[in-house]
Amino acid sequence: MRAVKTSTLSVLAVALGVVLLVTAALWLGHDEGGAGRTVVRLRIWDASFVPAYRAALDEFQRAEPDVEVRITVVPWASYQQKLRLDVAGATVDDLFWTNLYTDYADAGRLSDIGAMLGPEAVRQWDPGAVEQYTRHGKLWAVPQFVDGGTAVYYNRDVLTAAGIDPAELARATWNPHGPDSFEPLLRRIAGAAPWAYNAANDFQSLSLPYLGSAGGRFQDGDRYVFDSPQGVDAFGYLVGLVRAGLAPPAADTGSGSDFAKNAFLQGKLGLFQSGSFTLAQIAREARFGWGIAMIPAGPAGRVSTDNAVGIAANPHTAHPDAVRRVLTWLGSAAGNRYLAAGGQTIPAVTADQHLYRDYWARRGIDVSPFFDVLNGPRIASGGGPGFAAALQAIDPIFDEMFLGRIPVPEALHRAQTAAQATAQR
Repeated sequence: MRAVKTSTLSVLAVALGVVLLVTAALWLGHDEGGAGRTVVRLRIWDASFVPAYRAALDEFQRAEPDVEVRITVVPWASYQQKLRLDVAGATVDDLFWTNLYTDYADAGRLSDIGAMLGPEAVRQWDPGAVEQYTRHGKLWAVPQFVDGGTAVYYNRDVLTAAGIDPAELARATWNPHGPDSFEPLLRRIAGAAPWAYNAANDFQSLSLPYLGSAGGRFQDGDRYVFDSPQGVDAFGYLVGLVRAGLAPPAADTGSGSDFAKNAFLQGKLGLFQSGSFTLAQIAREARFGWGIAMIPAGPAGRVSTDNAVGIAANPHTAHPDAVRRVLTWLGSAAGNRYLAAGGQTIPAVTADQHLYRDYWARRGIDVSPFFDVLNGPRIASGGGPGFAAALQAIDPIFDEMFLGRIPVPEALHRAQTAAQATAQR
């Protein structure tokens, strides 16, 4: 999931607890709101979003001059831990990005967005994002942007050298029990590049799509259920690609690594399966012809997840009315569209999503695979009590599985047992 492991769901690596205060550079006010303004503080984890938010909030503040919104960036490497400490200590900002919210919601540490903004607000947002942030019949965050589905970036020069038309890639299917056209295609690509594909321990971009397209699930409610015949098929296939030398060594692509993305940008990897959150970087840095294709279809078809990032509200804010007004703006079409600037991300307001498509279409890039894959079945990106801790328990076991040190069936059993035990603590 984006910013659980990726991003992106992947975003930034810095020392624990480092906080970058961007307010001074981006807002010309002082530590206290001037001219009788109410100060609302917004915390995010990715500094690249600051210009878009600043533009959106500047427009808001022209219409609402009595409210001043200040942005704090806490980089991803320390974001979740610092957020837990600040929520527990009642020192968290008025508003903050979230994608792992269930523990806070269950503990009464988040505002009920439905009650705050009214039942009509949800109609404008991406249904998958609304579902992700709904728990026990209540909405706990205002969706801001979605990753879309997972797709495959391809190096056009490598495909040409391998004698493969992109249309052939679009028709590829994987199946450990046959027929399987994807692995033979990868073997052809491997003759034209050091590695063919980025099979690896990547939760959002690989684990979930393969598990879903094998017909499996990661969770059933709050129970972990990936230890299944479908899970063995999915992860056995991925691990087999690594073992066959069709993907970079697992020692290089361990959880959270950018090795595969960098290998693709260097022309050493023919296919890179990822989300829309890597598009801007690939467009900026790739020095070869490239394109985007649908992910291979498994026994259950093409199945992807659709992760979203939302803004949650501190229920103990000293400025509830100002917070409500800011959230109303950031969740509106007029306020949310700024996040599509420069093709950075897909806005959560469905009426704004064409802006993302249009931006890339003007640059000759067809982003439809990110959207088309979601026309089929989806696999949930996960959640529930202790979800973040459960992922941390799973990761080292999956790393060992991809390294070939633990057989796939044993690794899935150990990982599921560890995840369930951790989540129930």
